[in-house]
Amino acid sequence: MSGAANAARGEAALVVGGLALVLRPSFEALVAAEEELGPLFGLVERAAAGGLRLAEMAALFWHCVRDRPAGLSRERVGAAIAEAGLARATPVLKALLGQILDGRG
Repeated sequence: MSGAANAARGEAALVVGGLALVLRPSFEALVAAEEELGPLFGLVERAAAGGLRLAEMAALFWHCVRDRPAGLSRERVGAAIAEAGLARATPVLKALLGQILDGRG
């Protein structure tokens, strides 16, 4: 993986197994997430209403991982969210949702 998360590019970081992953909501990543999760505005609305499921958060994060390391599994990303707790995962989610709404990803 190259470099740290660049907030100016809409990136956020998530630590999984001691490895800092860079999440970037690129067009391709968001299209893949939307294919799986449905319309992105619905995702944002569910998050704002407190109705976003852990599986949905893990899916969004998975699709947004930049330079995904070999051997990283989607299940490990979900487990990292659960291990860190929602308080630590929420800023990452907020950064990604902000990029979805702002359209700068």
